[in-house]
Amino acid sequence: MEEQLALLATQIAELEAMKGVTNTMFAETFYYLTIPLMIIIHAGFLAYEMGASRVKNVLSSGVKNILAFAFMVPTFYFFGWWVYWGFPTGLPGAPGPAGISGVEYANAIAWGWGEAAQYMGPNIADQASGVFFGAFALFAATTASIMSGAVIERIQTVGFVILAIVLGSFAWVVAAAWGWHADGWLVTKFGVHDFGAAGLVHAVAGFFALGVLINLGPRIGKFNADGSANVIAGHNMPLTVTGLMLIIVGFWGFLMACVIVPGESWSWFADKPATIYGTPITLSALSFNILMAVAGGIIGSWILTKDPFWMMSGALAGIISTASGLDIYFPGLTFIIAFVAGLILKPIADWIERRGIDDAVGAVSVHGVIGLFGVVMLGVFGSGFPALQGAAGEAPTINLTGQIIGAVVFFLLGFVPGYVVSYILNMFGMLRVPRGAELAGMDTVKVPLQGYPEGIPRSPAAASH
Repeated sequence: MEEQLALLATQIAELEAMKGVTNTMFAETFYYLTIPLMIIIHAGFLAYEMGASRVKNVLSSGVKNILAFAFMVPTFYFFGWWVYWGFPTGLPGAPGPAGISGVEYANAIAWGWGEAAQYMGPNIADQASGVFFGAFALFAATTASIMSGAVIERIQTVGFVILAIVLGSFAWVVAAAWGWHADGWLVTKFGVHDFGAAGLVHAVAGFFALGVLINLGPRIGKFNADGSANVIAGHNMPLTVTGLMLIIVGFWGFLMACVIVPGESWSWFADKPATIYGTPITLSALSFNILMAVAGGIIGSWILTKDPFWMMSGALAGIISTASGLDIYFPGLTFIIAFVAGLILKPIADWIERRGIDDAVGAVSVHGVIGLFGVVMLGVFGSGFPALQGAAGEAPTINLTGQIIGAVVFFLLGFVPGYVVSYILNMFGMLRVPRGAELAGMDTVKVPLQGYPEGIPRSPAAASH
């Protein structure tokens, strides 16, 4: 009998070990797959921005978007990741994912310093850090691409790259450290909850873009002397709408990466799927809500505009407006919030345009305003739910006041650096291309080939002049 019990105990131990390996492999694979899915977002932004540009600026818009993606990876590696782990409480020393301080972990990841360097590089014992970093680096790249669309057809390439680095590897990372980290002070003190990053990714990027646009100014010909606006149509609306749909596809990877799945390599929440705050979430619930959000946003925009560009922008608004609470909302409520976001989206964009802001793709309204709308709506409909994992009565709860405070902080973390850095760049002549280059087309001075080799199409009337 004792021998049988001993054998059974050995078999149970072996099964537990196999379970641990399986969980770890699944966790690693899960995040590994979010990375190419989120790269689809950038394929979408590439198509979206090139389609929204006139023929003479198509490739320069594409180059800018490619550079936004490329520069985010090394800059986020060298200091963006460090900011996230090092300063969630506003001071260094918060715990990192490996049971060591956040600063130690950040030093190891970014620069290979100290004993914690075992968690980086070609170390087969660590199946977490690299894939988790990859997901975060793609969040960073997404913020840069959001800003990229707003400023097409007149921004200097080098100036844009500097702005992208400040946004993608600093501004939004501070917001994430404060509001998207279990030790973030916005979370622990005010109960801020932003599961799908409506505020700390989208609103920060959208209002960073607004700060830049104020200093950048409108495209030549956008506004008349009386302040009325002209439509500057992109050259390929089908490409733009297709790009927007690709962004929706990539959103599935974006929101997947907001889920912490069980795995032995994770020292956070190894026993259940959870949000970044440790509160419960399932992919099943997420699937219901993402689909309802997309549909609600499209239908709301369709009712008001009948315009395919705004319908697909409404799909983005639907997801962004509900992103903060996708782990909490019931699908019916998700649809209603997304529908309202789709309905108000175009009027918001029109209001911004009447203030003299030339946002070429509506990034400020779609990502900025709707992002803050989503953060505040969670305070309305999610009050009383746990904002953070913890014992009943001890963990902070979601509340309207906290969500409004979070929205204000996210606005400031976007707008202030966007305005200040673009103002400085403008002082040094590094923000906007010269007037002649803008009139001729940026492709003629910035890119060594044409997007359409047959040249810029002209009507017979235009050709006669």
